[in-house]
Amino acid sequence: MTRDVTILTEADLRKAVPLDLAAVDCIERAFRELGGGKVVMPPVLSMELPAANGEVDVKTAYIPGFDSFAIKVSPGFFDNPLIGLPSLNGLMILFSARTGLVEALLLDNGYLTDIRTAAAGAVAARHLAPSEVETAGVLGTGVQARLQMQAAHLVRPFRRALVWGRDRNKAEACARDIASLLGIEAAISESPAALAAQAQLVITTTPARAPLLQTGALRAGMHITAMGSDQAGKNEIAPAILAAADLYVCDRISQCETMGELSSACAASLQAQVSPVELGSLLYGTAHGRQSDSDRTICDLTGTGVQDTAIATLARDAAMRLGLGATIGV
Repeated sequence: MTRDVTILTEADLRKAVPLDLAAVDCIERAFRELGGGKVVMPPVLSMELPAANGEVDVKTAYIPGFDSFAIKVSPGFFDNPLIGLPSLNGLMILFSARTGLVEALLLDNGYLTDIRTAAAGAVAARHLAPSEVETAGVLGTGVQARLQMQAAHLVRPFRRALVWGRDRNKAEACARDIASLLGIEAAISESPAALAAQAQLVITTTPARAPLLQTGALRAGMHITAMGSDQAGKNEIAPAILAAADLYVCDRISQCETMGELSSACAASLQAQVSPVELGSLLYGTAHGRQSDSDRTICDLTGTGVQDTAIATLARDAAMRLGLGATIGV
């Protein structure tokens, strides 16, 4: 018996799923369901390939009420630019949650991962950043630096942006892009500390393996979203910052213990001083969020399978409405 499988290319998916409030709301719903305790989400399968300076992550989750679930394969081969190839690519496979049959192949080359990661940052900013943000700052100058600022602006329309990067030319280019995209003032900062001293919302997007932000960077009323630490050994903020925060939120505590900022706190024997809650629990109403605009808050985002199922389902449904993609019989 022949059945149809939908094939969606990156070009199709870019038309179907922009970074907008619909994407943010989709990811927020996924985290809320995760907080309800009925989501099935196994640990991340992660494989390093040192000989090729590469890594591969596999993530998935089943969300009750969703007709489908996704398995996402995300390779990163970081020497590829030396031979004219992108360092990141990947795809998502969408399966029926009722029969387990393949419904769609989403050949996104990492685009949907970029969108769902930025949308998670917006969810964090929506629920944890102070109600008024004048200045937002980002550490890093890559794709996520731009997308995270775009996403945060959807929920906290700040008037000024600051960018820090190790390469001044890249930082200046990133600031120009943010200014053009958002229609706001954007400038570079000379150091992570200088950026943190001026911003009410700080987003870290780097692959750093030593802290860029030290304890003194955490000020009253500030929110930090740390999303660069998605592999063991990465670390963007000093472990003591987690202990000093009024509220520390993880996308998944068990993941953050092994691959997020919490892993560095554990390595420094500071875990007893840290009391993390999960973003899903906060959204579901079983954990408290920011209590006042003077609170110092942190959100540690390592990337979860529940985000992948949510964004893949959104993308497939939007593409079908728009008549995008191709169908093959299998």
